[in-house]
Amino acid sequence: MNIFITGAGGYIGGSVAAALLANGHHVRGLARSEPSAAKLAARGIEPVLGTLDDAGLLAQEARNSDGVINTASADHAGAVESLLAGLEGSSKPLLHTSGSSVVGDDARGSRRSAQVFDGLSPLVVNPAKQSRRNIDLAVLGAAARGVRSAVICPSLIYGVGTGPNPHSVQIPFLAANARERGRVQIVGAGLNVWSNVHIDDVVDLYLLALAKAPAGAFYFAENGEASFGDIGAAVARRLALPNVESLPPELAAQRWGEPRAYFSLGSNSRVSSIRARRELGWAPHHASLIAWILGAMPVDASAASSS
Repeated sequence: MNIFITGAGGYIGGSVAAALLANGHHVRGLARSEPSAAKLAARGIEPVLGTLDDAGLLAQEARNSDGVINTASADHAGAVESLLAGLEGSSKPLLHTSGSSVVGDDARGSRRSAQVFDGLSPLVVNPAKQSRRNIDLAVLGAAARGVRSAVICPSLIYGVGTGPNPHSVQIPFLAANARERGRVQIVGAGLNVWSNVHIDDVVDLYLLALAKAPAGAFYFAENGEASFGDIGAAVARRLALPNVESLPPELAAQRWGEPRAYFSLGSNSRVSSIRARRELGWAPHHASLIAWILGAMPVDASAASSS
């Protein structure tokens, strides 16, 4: 297949692209600059110079492809509409990447939520994330426009990626901040819980969805969960740091920004991947984020880049 990927130089998109190439597919990847294009080409990805704002280019690439995977942004409505316009009436697949912070609450590290969302029933969406949810719904609704569209919604992703960018978002940030500060810092008491999933299992889900997801499908990706208190303790142990510091949420937001403090690190985001398991036969292999941190998390940034 000839697959067009936005975000092919990123953590998720780069890892998915590597797997597609290994399975004999041809991959074209959007690149914002000549240096980025060179990095993609060095990995066997045919670069396409452009940005998410290039509506005509995105529609053309979608039209000429056998399928599209959007991993560049969960929040760029214009890019999604351009891709859908190019695929309309074709029955070709579009996999759009969302993120489970869409169901994140405002716990600020203070409590564990009892709610677990499975994607089969209505979601409770924070108003700050409603625009992202609207994009998800537009993708799902494109089934009526003749697109085999599906949304993949990963939870906290861990593991070293196989693309140009090996780093995920949450754990590498906690580790980098800990190296800088000499201690692990978490938001509030760290009682909040996130579901999590290994990048290799995420890649497997994309490949399965590309092959056989029905139009209008929504898949959470998870295989376990942990509180940020436990995550912080594991990071401290792995980095041989003495303790974990609980930052007042407002101070964390001041230092790191509200989206990171209140959503990425301070909210609850508990989800179930039951639909992906039932419909696609997805069977993730990595079951413990804590075990990965203690036994495999790179202990410094250069180690992560070279793994």
